[in-house]
Amino acid sequence: MGFFSELKSDLSQAVNTLMPEEEAEGAKAHEGTEATNKSETPVNKDVDLGSMLDRLDDIKLDENVVNAAPEAEEAVVEEEVKDSDNEPNVVEPEVQAAEEVVEKPATENVVEAMDNLETEQKEESYEDDVKETLSAIEAIGKAHIEDTIAQENIELESTNDGGNDTMDFEQMTATDETAVITEGMVITGDMKTTGSLDLIGRVTGNVEALGKLNVTGEIEGDSKAAEIYAENARITGEVRSNGSVKIGQSTVIVGNIFATSAVIAGAVKGDIDVHGPVILDTTAIVMGNIKSQSVQINNGAVIEGMCSQTYAEVNPAEFFEGLKSSRNR
Repeated sequence: MGFFSELKSDLSQAVNTLMPEEEAEGAKAHEGTEATNKSETPVNKDVDLGSMLDRLDDIKLDENVVNAAPEAEEAVVEEEVKDSDNEPNVVEPEVQAAEEVVEKPATENVVEAMDNLETEQKEESYEDDVKETLSAIEAIGKAHIEDTIAQENIELESTNDGGNDTMDFEQMTATDETAVITEGMVITGDMKTTGSLDLIGRVTGNVEALGKLNVTGEIEGDSKAAEIYAENARITGEVRSNGSVKIGQSTVIVGNIFATSAVIAGAVKGDIDVHGPVILDTTAIVMGNIKSQSVQINNGAVIEGMCSQTYAEVNPAEFFEGLKSSRNR
């Protein structure tokens, strides 16, 4: 306030000093303007300056008030902050419960979701494994069934068309190898070999060899080979040879014999069909019919059946028919 008071006094002095000059100039101006505008009134300089100075004081006061207001507001804010710092942090029960409801289930829900996801993955993996296992079992079952059916069809075809299978085997080339069935060996099932076979043990099944078959053991089944020689053997079944058949002493054969030639010194119960000669040794016992080209019966041989030289060059029936017709001439 002192500063503005001094400023006011200084301004008043300056106005008083400059007043005579300004009044003279004002009079001249007033005289010039009276002709144009008589209604215009002169300005009171003293009154205007005083009001202006008073207005400055008012403006100063307003500024102080304006400046004081923010300070007061800051003080109030500081007091409120202090009060809020001193007061304990009280959370309303409803807000706290809501926070617990929001926070606590959030973690539990995450864990539960992870557990559920893991359980679902395990179930899906288990289901996939089960499906794969069932699919594999089904595939294996189908494959096994198909293989079994195919094998049965093959066996059925080979049974129904055994001639072709035999023909295929017979068309193979005979080898020089010799297979051996030892004395203590027992075989159940059919046997085939492209070479020779020495059968000392026992075979239950058909035996076929492209080479020579030597039997000193037992055979329960049909036998077929290029040549057959049996000594002290037991054979139950048909004996078929592409060449000769030799039945040694103490050999017993129950079955028919087919060959191109035969020498028999053992016992045979069955028919003998040989396209060549048949020789019955002194120890031979034959119970069956003999068809051959010729028959030689040694002293002591026993035959129960008919002998027929069906394959002989001379036909007895034709011979006597020819003889009878020649006499009638």
